[in-house]
Parts: sequence; structure tokens; C-alpha cells
Amino acid sequence: MSSPEVYQLAIGTPITCHAFNKDRTQLAVSPNSNDVEIYQKGRTGQWELLHTLAKHDRMVTGIDWAPNTNRLVTCSQDRNAYVWDWDGKKWEPNLCLLRINRAATFVQWSPKEDKFAVASGARLISVCYFEQENNWWVSKHIKKPIRSTITSIAWHPDNMLLAAGSTDMKARVFSAYIKGVDSPRTYPLWGEKLPFNTLCGEFGSEGGGWVHSVGFSPSGDSVAWVSHDSTLSIAHGRDSVPVEVPTGGLPLVSMIWTSETSIVAVGHDCTPFLFALRGQQWEVIGKLDQGQKKAAASSSAFKMFQQMDSRAQQQNNEVELNTTHQNTITCVRAYAGSPDHVTKFSTSGVDGKLVIWDLLSSGMAGLSI
Repeated sequence: MSSPEVYQLAIGTPITCHAFNKDRTQLAVSPNSNDVEIYQKGRTGQWELLHTLAKHDRMVTGIDWAPNTNRLVTCSQDRNAYVWDWDGKKWEPNLCLLRINRAATFVQWSPKEDKFAVASGARLISVCYFEQENNWWVSKHIKKPIRSTITSIAWHPDNMLLAAGSTDMKARVFSAYIKGVDSPRTYPLWGEKLPFNTLCGEFGSEGGGWVHSVGFSPSGDSVAWVSHDSTLSIAHGRDSVPVEVPTGGLPLVSMIWTSETSIVAVGHDCTPFLFALRGQQWEVIGKLDQGQKKAAASSSAFKMFQQMDSRAQQQNNEVELNTTHQNTITCVRAYAGSPDHVTKFSTSGVDGKLVIWDLLSSGMAGLSI
């Protein structure tokens, strides 16, 4: 695999989340603070700070950039969400009334960019849309049967269904149909009558871990999620039995579909994992990070800590990991290609790095696809 593009955006500061504009010339990041920073790629190929969006009172937890309308949406622990419009000179914020009493945790635009959904610690999802008569963003709540904090949400490609993962160890699919915004539809795999807040599927896992990230396949027929028990799970329709793929490593916290038969997931192992459907079975294909140094034996870390313990030595904090990211990867997004054939993806993490990976050069992208 060719070396990924690595950019050190924040030194000593974690990156909570990131999002690109349509042509990938600008980048929005949340550097674990109340602000959102907008970068532009300069002539030298490095990212240069262009704008700072300062409106939230608490840490920003989610960012999404609508490619066609060029709108940014942000959410925060201050229980607010803002839609940012570019007027040619500056970014203008518009407050959306979420009506939640706990922190917002995640936000995402719908595929048609006429709605967005905000997850929260209030055990509900705010589905937001623009009300033309009053000229503001309003929300409707998806509540039942959620019993704990929602950590992640994902829209169905057809703009009407919504997947959600939460700390009650469940992944669910809901109808987010808004009258006057959406056209009524039926989905053979998810349900026939789908008024707002209809539960179209509820799934758990044997390990029972918190669900950290969810996503629909490009066709919308399958939904996948990663949980704190270090597994990837895939369900095909509301009545299917989920397929579980354990990694044997540390928990995964974010995932994307790169085709109808492949998934990339990232997390506490500091490296992207590729999963693929081979024949009729989902498998872990491997780690996509080959590392910049000679790989050590799998037990070397354990032996090092054994020796340190026996000799009463202190850990050397300057020791580098054999991975491009030097700490947990918190966010993964598609960077190039199409929804059913992602060729590049980007990651950001606690080490303050933004990394762009080339799937085609990994030698794994063509497996089972």
C-alpha cells in the first residue's frame, strides 16, 4: 500500500470530528473545543486555517457539510445545533430548535439535504427540517423505544429511513418521514406503512456492547454497526438475524461502507480495518495501515510491560506506535469515489492528525467486490 497523506492539524489537541466540502478543497474540524475551524488547502499542499466558527458554548460533537447546498451543520454539548450558510464573505449561523435537555452527540444531513438528524443524550433523535412559512429550522422527535444515549445516526439513501445506535446496546431503524417534505414510500425489507417514528428494525449483539457507529449500505438493503465488544454486525432487512464479525482487537468507534460488500472501520487500535463479504460470509480482511516501521511481534508489547513491571521501570511516553495514527481514530469519512465504490477515505483522531488513505493501492480493495 502506498503511504497515506498525513496532515498534523492540531498539536497536542484531539480532533473530535471532521467534514469536507464537495470538491475537497476545504475542511471543517472540531479540535475538541467550542469552535469549528475551516481550513483550505494552500498552494504548498498543506491545510491553512481560513475561518473559525465561534457560536457554541460547549464542545462541538458533530459536523456535517452538505455537498450541494454548501451548508454546514454543527451540534454541541450545549444542546444546540446551527446551520451555517456562506454569504460570500462569512459564515452565518442559524439556530435550530432541538428541544433537548442533554448534550447533542452526532449530526448528519439527509441525502437530499432537506433534513438533518441530531442524536443526543436525551434518549431521542431530533429530525430537523426547514419551515418555509416561518423561515426557520424546526424539529420533530423520535423517542420510543430508545432507552439511553444515541451515539450515532445514518440516513438511508432514499432520504426517509434513519438508523441509530445507542448505549442501550441496540441498533435501530426508524422512519423519519416528514409530511410536506418527503413523498410516501414503502420498503419491502423495512416495512410498508411508515409514518414518522415507526420502528422498522431493532437489533442487538451477543456481546452486548454499546453501539458506537451505524451505516446503511449503498443500496439501503443492509445496515451495519460497530460496538464496544469489538465486533462489526450486519443485518439485511428488519427480520434478519445479524451477522457478527469479531476483530479480536480493541473497540471500533466509527465505520463507513465502501461498497455493497465492503466496510472500513476505525477505533482504538489506531488503524483502519477492512471487512468484506467473501462468498456468503463476512470476514476481517486485514489492517490497512502497514506502519512506518518494521512490525514487531504480536507479543512484544506484552513482554515489554512484563519487563517494566519486574524491573519497576516507568513507561516511556515518547515511544511511538507502529501505525500512522498515534492514538484512537475518532472519525472516518469517504473522500473519493462513489457511495458504492469508495476509492479513498479520510480519518482523524485523538493525535490531532488528518490522514487520507487510498483503498485502491492497498491491494485489498478488489477482494470480494
